Amino acid sequence: MKRAVVSLVFLALMTGAASAQEPTLGTIMTKDLANQPGKEVTMFTVEFPPGWADPVHRHDAQGFIFVLEGSIVMQVRGGQEVTLTPGQGFYEGPMDIHVVGRNVSTTKPAKFLVVLIKAKGAPALVPVK
Repeated sequence: MKRAVVSLVFLALMTGAASAQEPTLGTIMTKDLANQPGKEVTMFTVEFPPGWADPVHRHDAQGFIFVLEGSIVMQVRGGQEVTLTPGQGFYEGPMDIHVVGRNVSTTKPAKFLVVLIKAKGAPALVPVK
């Protein structure tokens, strides 16, 4: 999980997206998958500050996003941009390039749950230029 935090900070600095407020990550768990050697599931929460927008990235994972609070806009390259509210979910495949990820509100944070199924020890996100 520490890698996820480092990756987000690195991405923000690399793209100039750093601001006074950065996303907050909350680790829930990382667990090896019993019947899939070399695979693990990682669960964490992300809180986007008001107006936050992600830099372009990918996950090299099966990614499931579930909105807990607020509203976020998500899009993968070649897909439709969607606005999600609490109780709605989004999927990213291992080859998808995440081109839009932002908090709709400029005054309130947005919080969502992320579940990644990935190779054991692989980074949670990978920058894309």
